[in-house]
Amino acid sequence: MTSMDGSAFPPAWPERIRALARGELAVVPPKPAATVLLLRDGADGGDGGEPMVHMLRRRTSMAFAGGAYAYPGGGVDPRDEREVRWAGPGAAHWAAVLGVPEVSAQAVVCAAVRETFEESGVLLAGPEDGTVVEDTTGDDWERDRQALVARELGFADFLARRGLALRSDLLAPWARWITPEFEERRYDTWFFLARLPEGQRTRDVSGEADRTVWLPPSEGVEGYGRGEMVMLPPTITMLRDLLPYSSADAALAAASGRDLTPVLARAELDASGDVVLTWPGHEEFTRVVRGLPAPPSDGPASGGECR
Repeated sequence: MTSMDGSAFPPAWPERIRALARGELAVVPPKPAATVLLLRDGADGGDGGEPMVHMLRRRTSMAFAGGAYAYPGGGVDPRDEREVRWAGPGAAHWAAVLGVPEVSAQAVVCAAVRETFEESGVLLAGPEDGTVVEDTTGDDWERDRQALVARELGFADFLARRGLALRSDLLAPWARWITPEFEERRYDTWFFLARLPEGQRTRDVSGEADRTVWLPPSEGVEGYGRGEMVMLPPTITMLRDLLPYSSADAALAAASGRDLTPVLARAELDASGDVVLTWPGHEEFTRVVRGLPAPPSDGPASGGECR
């Protein structure tokens, strides 16, 4: 399902929603995941303008959100729970912020840093507290990055071998969205902001992307509105939430007041068999899919809700 703007909804959703409502669809537990919006100031230095955000376009061959613009991120690796050298707020702090146990909070933060390195070449880590790696473009860095992607190397081992500490203080929590229950691949995703470290640069290294861009949030929002940039609801929401801020620092400073209540889509089937999709608190994404056969007479009552 794709509307006149750039919103995209998998075509399999309507029938999967109906199957869920009939009790015929097993709900897949969401996998914890982390996504990072890398920011930097524009040519005006962030003075009265807006920050730039790094985005990648997923290959159309990807099973999940193919062809859609997204941010670096991915699922938690079980090895992300391993102890790492840490600089910044500890696991107890992140557990309180994210609302999960300490071991899970550490894994999410590690996944955010690891996935950012894997998909953009940017590493939020440094040899000492308050420091950050200046350049990750060498061949040795690339070998390590590829080993992480291939899961031949654990993130804790990677950091230890290089004598690096994860810089949790460079991450700012921004939002949390959970993939709907009727989706085949489900993620419980925390979104973070992070400033591009001085001296580092993003690289087009993600095997999942066919294009990467730095753009002002307003440009992405306009591209979405014209139908030129396809995005899932959380992606465009994150861009719109950045519009009020004139610099990367301004956006990062606003993160402490963000609501991290998870957003989860709901679906209803009306009497005619139409599927109504809603995202609580985000009414603009409401979609009605018409023209499907009416549900069987012994199916759920009209307006039955799937969560």
